[in-house]
Amino acid sequence: MNPGPDRQVKREARLKIAHVHEKRVEIRWRDIDAFGHVNNAVYATYLEECRDEWLEHALGGAEGASDFVIARVAIDFRRELRLEDDSVVVRCGLARIGTSSVTTREEIRTGADELSAEAEAVLVARDAATGRSRPLLTDERRALEGAG
Repeated sequence: MNPGPDRQVKREARLKIAHVHEKRVEIRWRDIDAFGHVNNAVYATYLEECRDEWLEHALGGAEGASDFVIARVAIDFRRELRLEDDSVVVRCGLARIGTSSVTTREEIRTGADELSAEAEAVLVARDAATGRSRPLLTDERRALEGAG
């Protein structure tokens, strides 16, 4: 699974984002599948927990964070996680801001700082009345820029 030295440099550089939010997540017995490792869908949950906290902190509370929905999540799995890993550190930071969307870069690392997964997510601001995307509000943009 080693992507080679060129990809390794790109991967490490990509994760150096200012104002990264970190969350420690305990690996639970229920997270383990029949193969003895953390199920791939659980990685998405770990990432979501950290992303939600990052967005809540960036926007100054849970109320504003509920105005965003996930449009895309891409996960690159680098190392399996097992119950013996005990816990992971999940990181999330701002990659870019668009007209109505926010892109984050995320990662999951073991307690020994081994990269287990990298991810990118696109969150879209949503108009609660119409259910459609909407442009980011000036205050949201300012808050997100400050968080990134």
